[in-house]
Amino acid sequence: MDSISQYRDMFVTELKAKTQYSEPKNLYEPVSYILDLGGKRLRPVLTLMTADIFGGKAKEAMDAALAVEMFHNFSLVHDDIMDDAPLRRGKTTVHEKWDVNTGILSGDAMLILAYQFFESYPTETYKKLTALFSKTAIEVCEGQQYDVDFETRDDVTIPEYIKMIEYKTSVLVAAAMEMGAIVAGASEPDCKAIYEFGRNLGIAFQLQDDFLDAFGDPKTFGKQVGGDILENKKTFLYLKSLEQGTKEDQESLLHLYSIQPEEGSTKVETVKAIFEESGAVEATQSAIEAYTQKAFEVLDGLQLSDAKKNLLRAFGENLMRRTV
Repeated sequence: MDSISQYRDMFVTELKAKTQYSEPKNLYEPVSYILDLGGKRLRPVLTLMTADIFGGKAKEAMDAALAVEMFHNFSLVHDDIMDDAPLRRGKTTVHEKWDVNTGILSGDAMLILAYQFFESYPTETYKKLTALFSKTAIEVCEGQQYDVDFETRDDVTIPEYIKMIEYKTSVLVAAAMEMGAIVAGASEPDCKAIYEFGRNLGIAFQLQDDFLDAFGDPKTFGKQVGGDILENKKTFLYLKSLEQGTKEDQESLLHLYSIQPEEGSTKVETVKAIFEESGAVEATQSAIEAYTQKAFEVLDGLQLSDAKKNLLRAFGENLMRRTV
């Protein structure tokens, strides 16, 4: 069984080989550009690793992994347009480098290209993969809509927030893993169980991302620390602070999230202090741990050797210890 870095290297080599598009240049150059920006390649690596774990071959799951990565990057191109984001992974976003129309059309093409990767599979496998993919794709759209809706709502609940990050982030992690199991010919119960493992791990991953956005090290995090606070995003930290904080802290938080900070503002530091005083930091860390443990509990029911279960457990633990 390969290491994470070996899966990643194998995937990147195949990605470069299978995404050589030419004309029209203005449609395909943005596709190559976003794919070349890198990133953790977490989802495709999980597809390859899961195929291996269930007794298949990582190479046989490569086209499914490529579909997952293509779709993920398509969603980033369109998300960046909706957020009017200038940077992605430290580089200019597609719609800023070209224009909004190019971003929309190249993104559309990426969604179609993602589906084309499944065409290499036998009929039954193709049906299972595309059914799971379509279900996941619409859930990601629903999650994005919830995220947009939450920006103008002051009554977002923690269960609603968890549902939003489940749809926006974790269902694609879950689907990436189930696809690897499907390609390997795993049983239906094992396919469903590995999906649940990925779903819970995906929620923990996003909660960890929220935490690092506020409290990560700027040198290792790779994004602007405090970005969510500056954008008034109602994260788990924010919602827990409102739930647990003093009346004074609640009022201060509501005020700070109703304004756009001026240059030199201390908004980020003030909000972080409220997160800490209210106990929201500990609550977020507990939630990350709880969802990680939920993922690990699923492993007990899988028809896998202890060595393979331990590999999945180690992967989950490393994910939660990350600083990027």
